Amino acid sequence: MLVDQFVYLVSVIRSSTQSTPNIIRRSAITCAAMQSLDNYFWKSRISIQTKLKLYNTCILPIFLYGSECWAITKVDERRIDALDKWSLRTLLGIKWHQFARNEEVRRITKQPNLTAILQSWRLSIVCIIHIAPVDDDAHAMMILMAPAPENWKRPSPYHVAENCPARYESLQPHTK
Repeated sequence: MLVDQFVYLVSVIRSSTQSTPNIIRRSAITCAAMQSLDNYFWKSRISIQTKLKLYNTCILPIFLYGSECWAITKVDERRIDALDKWSLRTLLGIKWHQFARNEEVRRITKQPNLTAILQSWRLSIVCIIHIAPVDDDAHAMMILMAPAPENWKRPSPYHVAENCPARYESLQPHTK
């Protein structure tokens, strides 16, 4: 039985390369976390700096979990920015009917856009992976730097595609 998607380690794994389902799911989990803290922290008399520290240490990692693998589209960016604006307005206690400009919210919180945070998060992960020192005699380095055998040729994509149906037919149960 084939499935289109499943949840593995809190991420939605899909047969397509779209990250939108993961972003929607992480947004929903983040909203639920924000709402669970609504009466205790966001509506309390705690200082804005303390609320922002709580937001940055407890709420943002909920959303950013697994984000280094996302392929983000413009629609996804708008969705992420909407979550960010909603979260900061909730943190500041700004209701939907109060007209506060986004620039004013940013000025008060001094918080960058969530898409900018996401981009810097992803770049820091990439930099750690690519810049981390590796010994020349490490197995991973030896595999990456090993020369290809002299008689090796890249397989033709047409040859691989021709063999795929036969390969999968052998996995099908025989029914007669």
